[in-house]
Amino acid sequence: MTHNEKVIDYLEQKIPELAELAIKQAYWQALASGSSVLEIENDTLIEFFPDGTKRIIKHIEPFTPVKRGAKLEAK
Repeated sequence: MTHNEKVIDYLEQKIPELAELAIKQAYWQALASGSSVLEIENDTLIEFFPDGTKRIIKHIEPFTPVKRGAKLEAK
């Protein structure tokens, strides 16, 4: 494995961590700018507001566990 391949592998391993941090940052930036954000808690879609209040949007179906490589058809 070349030096460049090692660097690329290392950076690729960091993608999930960086994506999680970016999502958290965007969440807080949206609230700080006065916008609301949506979040799922216990099969419920909830809108959170900058003042700390929240509003239930709707209840949703639980996630369907899927094995890696499985193929599903959308209805």
